[in-house]
Amino acid sequence: MEIDLKNITVIGFDADDTLWVNETYFREAEEKFASLLDAYETKNTIDQELFKMEIKNLELYGYGIKGFVLSMIESALELSNNKVSHETLNKILDIGKEMISHPVELLDGVEEVLKELSKKYRLIVLTKGDLLDQERKLKRSNLLHYFHHVEVLSDKKEQNYQNLLDHLEIKVDEFLMVGNSLKSDVLPLINIGAKAIHVPFHTTWQHEEANENETNGKEYKTISELKELLKFL
Repeated sequence: MEIDLKNITVIGFDADDTLWVNETYFREAEEKFASLLDAYETKNTIDQELFKMEIKNLELYGYGIKGFVLSMIESALELSNNKVSHETLNKILDIGKEMISHPVELLDGVEEVLKELSKKYRLIVLTKGDLLDQERKLKRSNLLHYFHHVEVLSDKKEQNYQNLLDHLEIKVDEFLMVGNSLKSDVLPLINIGAKAIHVPFHTTWQHEEANENETNGKEYKTISELKELLKFL
C-alpha cells in the first residue's frame, strides 16, 4: 500500500528486531527452559504456561529480559509444584545473563539506512523494554550518533506515542514510525494520525501479533527489509 510521505520530517525506529536481532534469543531461551523442565511437563505445556506467566506479569515487570527471567523462575516453581532444584533455578538465571550479555547483531543494511536518512531527517529511537538493557544494546550497536533522541517506553500504545510527540514538539502528521510489530509500531501510530511502515521480522512474540480485524482498513506500507526505505525516502 502506498502512503504519502512528503511531509515527513522525523522518523522513529523501533529497536528490537528492527535495528538488531532480539526475538530469536527469546525463542532460544524458551527452548533451553523447556529442556530444563522436561521432567515435569511436555514442551507444549511448558511453552504455554510460560507465555501465560509473562502476560500476567507484564503489569508488574514490564517488557524485557529481566521480567522474562522472573517469569521463567515463577513458571518453573509452579510447573514443578515447588520441587525444582536450586541447580535448575541457577541455570535459568544463567539463561538470562547469557541473553543480556549477548553481542548486538545488527540486521542487514541498518547502518547504511541510518547514515543516509540522518542527512535529511531527524531520527529517533522509540523502543520498549528494560531501560538499562536497551541503553546497553544501543551503546554496543555503535548507532547512537545517528539519533537525535532515544526513548524507552513502558508500553507502546496511542497515548504513549502522543505524549512523547507532544513532549518533543513533533507534529503528528510529520512523523513516520518504522518497526517490526504491527501491534506496537504500526497500528497505534496510524490511530493517532501519523504514518507507519512495517518491516516484518521472521519471528514475532505472540503478544505482538495483530489479527486481520485490527489491520483491516489501516493504511500503512510493508517492506521486506530496511534498505527498501531508501527507495522512497
